[in-house]
Amino acid sequence: MIRTIDLPGRTLAVSCHPDDSLVLEDGAAVLTSARFAVLHDMPDGEVYRHGHNSWSPCGWRPLSAPPLRIEDPVRRRTADDDRWDDPVRHHSSWVAVLEDRGHGLLVGALEGETPRLRADTASLEAFTETGRPGRWRIAAGRPTELLTAYAQAVAAVAGRRPVRPQSVWSSWYSYYETVSEEAIASEVAGLAGLGVRTIQVDDGWERSVGDWEAGERFGSGMASTARTIRDAGFEPGLWLAPFIAVPGSRTALERPELFVTDPSGRPAVAGTNWGVGYYALDLTRADAQEHVAEVVRRVVHDWGFTYLKLDFIYAAAVPGVRREPVDRERAYRRGLEVVREAAGEQAHLLGCGALPLASLGLLDSIRVGPDVAPLWDNYASTDPSDATARNALSTSAGRLWLGEVIGIDPDVVLFRHRRNLLSDEQMGWLRDLAAACRFRCLSDPCDWLDEAEREAVREFLARSEEVELTGRYRFRLDGREVDLSRAVAATGGAYPL
Repeated sequence: MIRTIDLPGRTLAVSCHPDDSLVLEDGAAVLTSARFAVLHDMPDGEVYRHGHNSWSPCGWRPLSAPPLRIEDPVRRRTADDDRWDDPVRHHSSWVAVLEDRGHGLLVGALEGETPRLRADTASLEAFTETGRPGRWRIAAGRPTELLTAYAQAVAAVAGRRPVRPQSVWSSWYSYYETVSEEAIASEVAGLAGLGVRTIQVDDGWERSVGDWEAGERFGSGMASTARTIRDAGFEPGLWLAPFIAVPGSRTALERPELFVTDPSGRPAVAGTNWGVGYYALDLTRADAQEHVAEVVRRVVHDWGFTYLKLDFIYAAAVPGVRREPVDRERAYRRGLEVVREAAGEQAHLLGCGALPLASLGLLDSIRVGPDVAPLWDNYASTDPSDATARNALSTSAGRLWLGEVIGIDPDVVLFRHRRNLLSDEQMGWLRDLAAACRFRCLSDPCDWLDEAEREAVREFLARSEEVELTGRYRFRLDGREVDLSRAVAATGGAYPL
């Protein structure tokens, strides 16, 4: 049936089931439905596409243009939701916005089982993957205000944790997988007095992905490294991918029953990294939950790492066969509940490769874009999830509206000029974005910084500006106007408001 919805300044026609419930709340409509479509009159407008996980493409496209998506199916399995990929229609996770000449229309899930949306030049369709009803918010107005209000509405349902500014040094872009306890001890000494709060050991410390014990480069054990960091006055942080394991790990070989399977009964491949396809734990299983809880308790309470970068966690929502036939995003959230309970309320949990809106109330912060790199673009790649500064900035800037309900991490900024192809202007764009996110993270090796660069780090980390979001890619920092529209437009796909 067709229903008419009267919103401030706009009347909408909605095609939905006759039994669907519709109420008006605070100038918006809340529709309980498994599937519906809003008919629109904006064929020449643009659509905002929100990606499935931290690395997924996120931003604006003309409705008449091809959709923003990852073309490579292997990469898409890791960095987006391959099940609902569409090469023709614009597709989005949880929320989508249409805009034409400053007038916006938002449809977003408040709660639902893997909510998805599709848009074309005539309609905006919303549905849940399971076919069971979800609750959806429909609102009209200016897009930036719509998205901010939507984030607050979702948080009112899912919960929220206090958003605390962060300053972090990560080992990843200094050492990658060659990090060692000696390297961390050296950086701890070099970072003294710069204003960093947390020193986070990234991938490379572990015996194997899935076997969370110290590898050979951490012969004194991880508790020793945590003490080195804490004794120097920093908070110890550690990278962990608790929901996955590579095929050659002891966990995968000895406990194959713990993993999500494909219909044939073999472990489902959740994504590709480290040169292999990795597996995802079935977090509807009590034994898989206890496995995760045991790892997290050891890392936090025995070793002393109170800041955890939880990576590749989207894998808990991989399509496949689970012991309990629950919605896959519910399985993801169940895994986060296990991690939060095991880590305790005081631990800071950063999700990378996270499902942004399904993480509210459990994670303290989330990565909101792809990895940064010391180059603006990659001439050999058109993948919008590839590790480049332009991809990281564009996607992260498109998610600034999340910053009032959860911490948002745009990845690292750079201060070094050594082995760095970014211009000073491009590095400045990244720093302004990090300030707007209230998440100041760096990874430059200390001995690569000259004194002027070290002083720039001190000044950057000492600041704490008031942030006001004023447009798609515009904001104020203590009243200073910042407009990243030109930086985002350099990606060849965004259109500033």
